[in-house]
Amino acid sequence: MQLLDASHPFFRPLWRRVAVVVVCLGWGLFEFASGAPLWGTLFVGAGLYSAWALLIAFKPEPDVEERDRPE
Repeated sequence: MQLLDASHPFFRPLWRRVAVVVVCLGWGLFEFASGAPLWGTLFVGAGLYSAWALLIAFKPEPDVEERDRPE
């Protein structure tokens, strides 16, 4: 089961991938600071998973123009 589709065109720009990771991790830290360790754990886990999927294991697909260009 795939939780996050990293090949979706929305995630092509680096700033969007970094923003998703930062928001998840930041919200998790906020939850820990607010005294909600369950939600903090869930959001930090989501942030770590998204960091792996969107930053470490990310393989960008070639643009349509590059794929259709004859060699």
